[in-house]
Amino acid sequence: MNNKILLREKVGYSLGDVAANLVFQMMMIFQLKFYTDIFGLDGAVAGSVLLIARFVDAFVDPMVGIITDRTKTRWGKYRPWVLWTSIPFCVFYVLAFYNPGIHDKTMVAVYATVSYVLLMSAYSFNNTPYSALGGVMTGDIKERTSITSIRFIGSTIAQFIVQGLTLPLVSKFGHGDNSHGWFCTILLFASISFICFIITFISARERISPPPQQKMNIKEDIKETFTDIPWRAMFVLTLFIFITLAMWGSAMSFYFQSYVDQHALYKFLDSLGLVSTSTNVHGVGATILSAFNLIAHKESDAYSIGFSVFNMMGAIVQFFGVVLLSNYLANRFGKKQTFIVCLALTAIFTAAFYIPNVGDIHLMFVLCFLKSLAYAPTVPLLWAMIGDVADHVEYVNHRRATGFCFSGVVFALKAGLGLGGAFAGLILSSFGYISGNFGVQSDSAVEGIRLVSSIVPAILFGVGVVCLFFYPITKRFNENMQAELAARRKLNEQ
Repeated sequence: MNNKILLREKVGYSLGDVAANLVFQMMMIFQLKFYTDIFGLDGAVAGSVLLIARFVDAFVDPMVGIITDRTKTRWGKYRPWVLWTSIPFCVFYVLAFYNPGIHDKTMVAVYATVSYVLLMSAYSFNNTPYSALGGVMTGDIKERTSITSIRFIGSTIAQFIVQGLTLPLVSKFGHGDNSHGWFCTILLFASISFICFIITFISARERISPPPQQKMNIKEDIKETFTDIPWRAMFVLTLFIFITLAMWGSAMSFYFQSYVDQHALYKFLDSLGLVSTSTNVHGVGATILSAFNLIAHKESDAYSIGFSVFNMMGAIVQFFGVVLLSNYLANRFGKKQTFIVCLALTAIFTAAFYIPNVGDIHLMFVLCFLKSLAYAPTVPLLWAMIGDVADHVEYVNHRRATGFCFSGVVFALKAGLGLGGAFAGLILSSFGYISGNFGVQSDSAVEGIRLVSSIVPAILFGVGVVCLFFYPITKRFNENMQAELAARRKLNEQ
């Protein structure tokens, strides 16, 4: 069996993660703020909306894994689901960020809950088989790491687009009407997602199948996956990483709006040439920046543009970190050791966001650079390691249930996303954050924002580091395991 994958197939597969992250990054960074500032929901209510969907996920995600493992088509088990779910996924994405103009807050909360649950269910039916597809494209360790590295180059591009351009595009399309601006921006992103999903379906191929003698047995799939120690470690690791990412991502928009001194931020943007003056409004560069509404014309523009520039810098650093460091470090030191060191450094730099005072803009950007660089190598490794876990279940039990294995981790991801946003909303509400008070909050609320942007997520990252010490698949173990599995598959082909 040829395990080498052509670059065009890797790139085509990666576009599926571009599509998914145009949705995921929006939920991670802006969903809570959209609920509080556009829907006008209290932080605790908004957090509850995010939590309710997790109860639904507890039933939907395992079901998706079971269904996709039993799917049989001429396109494979997992690949067709990327096509079948592309339209509903994009439609529910638009609905989740559409303001229906309801005035009754109870009904607003109901609409938010239903639309969010639909979106999360569509995410499961799309992203679980998409992630599992990456685990059956090849059994070669280096090729699998390469696939996930290119995949997460794509996700970083989507991160750059969403985190960097959302607020400027909302302002540009809205012309003072934020609800309309959000609708147009999400509609644009959803259209791009649909095109990317189609390309992924056309490009990717499945090459690894369950052992031919394997009989379908749901109880065995559940038992063998849940009792697998590497799977348990990855489940808890994924849960805490995405709780942390969602909490920090949600909190930083509040941090820039309500903690950072807007005058100091405006002066910082001026030093970057991002403030409209008679000397910098001309030229191709200024025209492009203006097209994306990234030129500040007044001090009140500082938040949206400053936060966007902050996010774009982080995405660029992460992009080069994935490209230049992830494969190199994983191949030299192994995925586990690389993950432990990089995640520990990420926790330290996250905690340091408590240090800057309101005017220390340069320090905030330096910390963003360091945090993004430290975290970058871990981005593709998570999913490559989950692919290794699926192999470990097969290695130990002579049975393969890739979809179910990935569905559990996707549930952990979504649970982390919801819990992180919910915890952020609950903490902000408990510290007195008032929805709709744009940039004007009490000292207590500001302190809550600082804690949720630094110390609290840093502690949760630390939990993730501890989880990695329980993950037993080292570099040498993985090489031996893959050699054994390759020999079994070759025997089965004869």
